[in-house]
Amino acid sequence: MPMKSVPLIFAVMIAPFWATAEDAKPAEQPKPYTQKLDTVFGETDGVGLLMDVFTPKAKPNGLAIVDVASGEWHSDRGKIRDHERAQFYDIFCSRGYVVFAIRPGSKSKFNGLEMLANVKTGIRFVRAHAKEYNIDPERLGLTGASAGGHLACLAAVTADAGNPDAKDEGHRSSSHVKAVAVFFPPTDFLDWNGSPVPADKFQDLFFGDRASHTRVEAEARAEELSPAVRVKNMPPPFLLIHGDADNRVPLQQSQIMLEALQKAGGSAELIVKPGGGHPWPTISEEVKIFADWFDKQLKS
Repeated sequence: MPMKSVPLIFAVMIAPFWATAEDAKPAEQPKPYTQKLDTVFGETDGVGLLMDVFTPKAKPNGLAIVDVASGEWHSDRGKIRDHERAQFYDIFCSRGYVVFAIRPGSKSKFNGLEMLANVKTGIRFVRAHAKEYNIDPERLGLTGASAGGHLACLAAVTADAGNPDAKDEGHRSSSHVKAVAVFFPPTDFLDWNGSPVPADKFQDLFFGDRASHTRVEAEARAEELSPAVRVKNMPPPFLLIHGDADNRVPLQQSQIMLEALQKAGGSAELIVKPGGGHPWPTISEEVKIFADWFDKQLKS
């Protein structure tokens, strides 16, 4: 059945995606985790890269989730608070997961490829410090939503083995993960409901500067930043959840990603949330679906 066309202007501004979500968590409930703020997981050009680490208070399960905290390709502390309101950390930590909420930087300082590199640095950090956190480095889950979902998808399909001889710890370990679950991610800047996104509107994300770039350069960068285009053979298992009333990132973006993953021989599933926007008030229910799915993918 043909999808409704979503106006291209929604590609221009992917608003902070929990802005309309209600806080479904009961007031004054004890946290099932301890939160360590601002752990430095890497450095680039003298700038420290930060993550918060959420450690379960109950019995840990020896597994970890890397959460890419980014909205509209901005990665301030407010994005972590958004995920707190959606109960990411309550739900995952209550299952025994250690959650690493990485902030890969914002488009005001980093372009898309640099943010991608920062996500991979975060994954490598988690692998390198697995013993410290009592987790299995070979069974990492990766999650994110909207812009964070985009970066998570891109990191997963472009994962590399790392360089064991690198001086920088952030480049030695593998950036591979075992499973990926994301909400409403942009996945193809070359096909946004049938049209390419306007490169000038994504100047910061594509290039991180105000210089003039040719159409060929813009299309090449759009391709580099489109995870659906960059899927290779045997990607990790994916779960995507997307609302059919999303007016910022069209459902078509998850459908394209699903098709690319399956075509490459990967295991992939798309759950469509009827009436779901960007996001929806009861999204914590779908976070529980993520947790159930990660249990199956990572505990086996």
